[in-house]
Amino acid sequence: MKRGLQLIVLAIISLVVLAACGTTNGSSDTFKIGASQIVEHPSLDRAYEGFQAALEEAGLEVEYDYQSAQGDPNNLKPISDGFVADDVDLIFANSTPAALSALEATKDARDIPIVFTSVTDAVASEIVKAMDEPGENITGVTDLHPDAIQETVNFIDQYFPNSSVGLIYNAGESNSVTQIEAVRAAGEGTSLSFVERTVANSNEVQQAATSLVSEVDVFYIVTDNTVVSALDSVVAVANEQDIPLVVGEPDSLEKGGFVTFGIDYYTIGYRTGEMAVEILKDGKSTKDIPVEYPPEIQLFINKGAAEEQGVEWNTEWDETAQFKETAQ
Repeated sequence: MKRGLQLIVLAIISLVVLAACGTTNGSSDTFKIGASQIVEHPSLDRAYEGFQAALEEAGLEVEYDYQSAQGDPNNLKPISDGFVADDVDLIFANSTPAALSALEATKDARDIPIVFTSVTDAVASEIVKAMDEPGENITGVTDLHPDAIQETVNFIDQYFPNSSVGLIYNAGESNSVTQIEAVRAAGEGTSLSFVERTVANSNEVQQAATSLVSEVDVFYIVTDNTVVSALDSVVAVANEQDIPLVVGEPDSLEKGGFVTFGIDYYTIGYRTGEMAVEILKDGKSTKDIPVEYPPEIQLFINKGAAEEQGVEWNTEWDETAQFKETAQ
């Protein structure tokens, strides 16, 4: 009888121990991920969807703490600091400001890995030292293909020669400054000229677009978070004034942009999620995962927007472009 009781007690103890082990990350692999982005707009949202899909398909159990800074960089510090205080297993930083904030917050907690995407130039922004040397606790996927801006400028020069091109961006976003510098460099030797307006917040975007109407033939909006979050106001001006609106990524076509050489943000988010799986499930270090560029770019055109903006259709585009429509 005593031996039977002992066996029962041992069995109960074993079950309790197993249950306790099952509540830890090491056994059940239920991970807590802090996800931050500077603002909510279609491209960043798609990247986050892709990130989540990669982890789900890998079979990881994840608890997400998703937070948006609502377009205000000042909100990122408490968000990132909160992730560190909560001792999350990994931070997903969606945009350049979010990545910089996460990196600063973890300067004394380098055991918390960061994966980023929707970052234009990780080196120039000082997020990483080099693409193949990402750093002690950070790596990710950029959102700018090395040829995207050059191809876009070439497109404008070919089909809208001798145009004055209006650029609107937030000079406080390092990713935007990098892109504008690349636009200027790509324009050297072409027939194009550029007129710039800078904004500090999304409320200034419509005024900036309106102020350019008498000076430009084409708008070109790079992947600036501030301007893209208020792209509807630029679309309205472009449609009213018959000014072709060139944009920096395909999701802006669904808001009424005309053309882009762009990438699929879901794809780069998904690849970033695969990196997270390598870190959380396979135990890899960020040091061993180089930063990556998007795999490819493609010409995308919104035919409806082209008509709205008075663009004369070129039949070559029927053979070379993928088509998107303005979301209803």
